[in-house]
Amino acid sequence: MSSSPIGPAVQSAHDSHATHVSQARSRPWPGVVAAFRDRLDIDKTATPVTLLEGNTPLIPAPRLARALGGGFELFLKYEGMNPTGSFKDRGMCAAMTQAVADGAKAVICASTGNTAASAAAYAARAGLKCVVLVPDGKIAAGKLAGALSYGAQVISINGNFDAGLRMVREATERAPIVLVNNINPARLQGQKTAAFEICDALGGAPDWLCLPVGNAGNITAYWMGFTEYFHDGLALARPHLLGAQAAGSAPIVTGKVVEQPDTVATAIRIGNPVRWQQALTALDESDGHIMAVSDQEILEWHKKVASIEGVFVEPASAISLAAIARGQREGSLNMRAKRVVCVMTGHGLKDPDTAIQGFKAPVTIEARVEDLLTAIA
Repeated sequence: MSSSPIGPAVQSAHDSHATHVSQARSRPWPGVVAAFRDRLDIDKTATPVTLLEGNTPLIPAPRLARALGGGFELFLKYEGMNPTGSFKDRGMCAAMTQAVADGAKAVICASTGNTAASAAAYAARAGLKCVVLVPDGKIAAGKLAGALSYGAQVISINGNFDAGLRMVREATERAPIVLVNNINPARLQGQKTAAFEICDALGGAPDWLCLPVGNAGNITAYWMGFTEYFHDGLALARPHLLGAQAAGSAPIVTGKVVEQPDTVATAIRIGNPVRWQQALTALDESDGHIMAVSDQEILEWHKKVASIEGVFVEPASAISLAAIARGQREGSLNMRAKRVVCVMTGHGLKDPDTAIQGFKAPVTIEARVEDLLTAIA
C-alpha cells in the first residue's frame, strides 16, 4: 500500500480534478466512455455505444458492518444498478464502442450469464449480431432471460465456461467476429472506471476493496483504476485488495486449475481464470489477500445483505462479505478503524431461484382483516 504527503503539484491536480467532477455531476450522466474518455485506452473519436452505465451508488452499510464485527466503515458499490444488472456493462460499453469503431459486424462471448446479457444488450444497441455460449443448465434464469430478450443467438454447450471460452477464442481466429470476453483489453478499460467513481465519491481510495474473483478481470481492472488515480495524484494511496472465491471454484486460492468448478455462485463458477496472473500481481502490489469460502457462507451473507441493508444482490456479490466475516473470525483480517468498500457485482434478480430457496412459502389467508391481524400477530 503506497502513500505520500500532499505536495503542491498533487494538491493542484486533486483540486482541479475535484472541480471537474463537480461540474460533470451538474450535468446528466453520459455513460462511462463519455465521462472518462480521456482515461480510457480506446478510440478517442468513437461514438460511445452506451446505455448510460456507471455512476452506480456507493451505499453506506453501518448495520451490515456491525453484523460483520463492527469497528469499521463499510460501503457497498452497487453495480447491480447498471442497465443489465451487473458490472459487466462498464466493460461492454467500452468493448462495443471499440468494436464498432473497428468496423465489426458481429461479436461473440462465452459466459456464465452476466457477460452474455451485457454483450447481447450492447450489441443490440450497436446493431451488431451477437452470439453467446453458455454452459448447458448452468446459467441462472435472470441472466438467460436477458440474453434471449436482447436478441442474442444463445448456444448451450455440454461443457463449462472454460470450455466455452476456448471455443470462442478459436472461433474468432477463424471467422470475422469480435471476442468481447475480458480477454478484450477494452473491457478492462471500461471496468476500471468503477475505481475512479469510488475515489471521487470518497475523496480518495478506501483502505480495503473487497470483491468476488471469477475470471479475474474485475480485480485486475479495479487495480488499474486505483493505480492510475494514485500515480496522477488524484488519490493519496491505493487500497488493499481482498479477493474471494467459492471453495468449489478456487483456482487462484489453491494454485491449480479446477477442472470441474462447482458453486451456487454461478457468476464465478470458473476453473481457469484468464486474468489469473494479473490478479496475483494486483494482490501482491496491494499487499492484499485472497480466500475461499463455502457456498453455505455465501448464501448466509446473500440473505443478510438484503435483510439488513435492503440491498438485493446475486450470490456471487455476497462472497466478499462472507470473506470478511471469515477473515475477522479467524484473525487473518483486521478491518478495525478502516474504510472498506465491497463490490456488489450483480442484482439479485439475476438469480431469483437461488434467492427464494430456504424461505417458507407465503402464508395464504382469507380476504378478511381479522385473519390478517391474526397472521401478523
